[in-house]
Amino acid sequence: MTLPEFSTLLVVDDTADRLHIRLNRPAVRNAIDLVMVSELHAVCELLEREPRILILSGAGGAFASGADIAELRDRRGDDALAGINSKIFVRIAALPMPVIAALDGYALGGGAELAYAADFRIASTGLKIGNPETSLGIVAAAGATWRLTELVGEPIAKEILLAGRVLTAPEALALRLVSSVHEPAELDAAATALADRIAAQDPLAVRFTKTLMHAPRDAHPLADDVAQSELFESPAKMARMTAFLERRRT
Repeated sequence: MTLPEFSTLLVVDDTADRLHIRLNRPAVRNAIDLVMVSELHAVCELLEREPRILILSGAGGAFASGADIAELRDRRGDDALAGINSKIFVRIAALPMPVIAALDGYALGGGAELAYAADFRIASTGLKIGNPETSLGIVAAAGATWRLTELVGEPIAKEILLAGRVLTAPEALALRLVSSVHEPAELDAAATALADRIAAQDPLAVRFTKTLMHAPRDAHPLADDVAQSELFESPAKMARMTAFLERRRT
């Protein structure tokens, strides 16, 4: 499947094992509008058919400043019930292969919620991440009220969601909301290096592991055993273990 032409996204890297997409509305700090949501759905459709690592970053020194306020102001109850942003973030979180969010500058509101949906978050030194939705008279309804609590714990999540706290890069690292911090000019290279480490693993084993990590507690251990039974029959398992044993003998 070939990617369509995008107006709000840039394709930075499109190779056999990964796809790097950059949010590209720098004039509004990459605010997430309906067009961007539609284009992210197209990206998901491709990666659901052809599983690859996804790297998400932002143009112009920002990841995403949030949902587009000009659009949000005009939305009504039926728009909220349609789950415009929440559905795309759930879809991104459920992609077969890992998702890396490379966060530079502002990652606020919907931009932060997009980051929370990723499997990995790495940051630039200039990161500012938080959820100011209540200051605008709405809730963070695209995943922050539950994903953020899982990621940083209830006390910090409440500071962010109820009291408007915005985390800096060192604070996000200390709370393990991000796994590493880099100079802005080095952020893309860090995302690529992380993708390289993931790509060195067996893709099917990575896919099963991600699925198992997201499975409900009562699905284990049966789900683990079923996944392992398929992997035990895979040619990649035999080849990788044989290569390991041969290296050990030399």
